[in-house]
Amino acid sequence: MYAMIRCYEGVTDASEAARLVRKNFVPLISKIPGLVAYYVIDTGDGEFVSVSIFKDKLKAEESNQRASGWVQDNVAALLPNPPQIKAGEVVATKRGALMTSMGAPPA
Repeated sequence: MYAMIRCYEGVTDASEAARLVRKNFVPLISKIPGLVAYYVIDTGDGEFVSVSIFKDKLKAEESNQRASGWVQDNVAALLPNPPQIKAGEVVATKRGALMTSMGAPPA
């Protein structure tokens, strides 16, 4: 597995950015074959961190291209700064109980 981490600083409206990511970007990235997991974390200080896990490096890199285009076309005013990107092979993993996007266990 391969992880792609994007850190966006200077988020101008975290609530609206999160809403748009859930509504529009999550369906887009979900179409990339090999997606294992996708998370967006609001650190609470004007920063969003996204974590994408894919089965291989090629698809993880494709997600970066799609994310870049989507941000420019849809939320550039909310995420005005280019992200810092970190990437690498996943070397250890442990999965717990599945959670929904709102943080509650599924029914």
